[in-house]
Amino acid sequence: MRDVTMDYPFAGLQRVNIAIAHQSFTLLRFVILQLIKIAPTVGDRQMRAAHAFVLLLLGQTMQVHGATRTVDFSSDAVGQPPTGFEFFYTKKIGSPGKWIVETDGSGKYVSQTEADFTRARFPVAVLTGVTAADVDLSVRFKPVGGRVDRAAGLVWRFRDEDNYYIVRANALENNVVLYKVEGGNRTDLPVKGEGRTYGKKAPVPTGQWSTLRVVTAGSLFEVHLNGVKLFEVEDKTFTQAGKVGIWTKADSVTSFDDLTVITP
Repeated sequence: MRDVTMDYPFAGLQRVNIAIAHQSFTLLRFVILQLIKIAPTVGDRQMRAAHAFVLLLLGQTMQVHGATRTVDFSSDAVGQPPTGFEFFYTKKIGSPGKWIVETDGSGKYVSQTEADFTRARFPVAVLTGVTAADVDLSVRFKPVGGRVDRAAGLVWRFRDEDNYYIVRANALENNVVLYKVEGGNRTDLPVKGEGRTYGKKAPVPTGQWSTLRVVTAGSLFEVHLNGVKLFEVEDKTFTQAGKVGIWTKADSVTSFDDLTVITP
């Protein structure tokens, strides 16, 4: 099976990998028919090898049900909001946030640049055209500034600005915490097997790029930072498909890049 890269209908969604299944199914059918023909004339070792090949091909074919979308902002105009996003802020508290595409000369990224000190201010940038319940969601982020907070978050099952899940990393507290926002009220959720520990401590350096990831399957959420699984959370508040996006808090000035959405 071969993979191709196609432009998604929104600028900035540059790498949408779509598995081309037709060739795989055709090849799989051909291989099975040939195995039926030669089965009486070959030994057990050859049949085991052929069987392993069929299983590999079948596994590759099944990947067509998934899709990977990575937003790298390379087609967006510097100094402007990123295309393909909607912008919200929870409970309309504080200023709405200012999401601007920036560059450091080596590449483009988006930053939330408005440093409003309102503690309960949660700006959210939600990706349009993507709705999912179960998702493997990740983003590279760089905390730049903030005296009240210095946070970067991922949002999923977003219904509206007052109802969604959020996992955030904080460079001032050096921790990662998963919350639900229900009716505009944010509540940290207990770590599976440990109770309400307020997430997990982990180094979150300022001025450096890190990667935050959450993998959701039904009511189970796995949280990863820089390739290391930190903890799991179980919750059934929001079970329906929703949108995904990125999030900050209070006066956090935070940059984001390579927002990646993998759906089953």
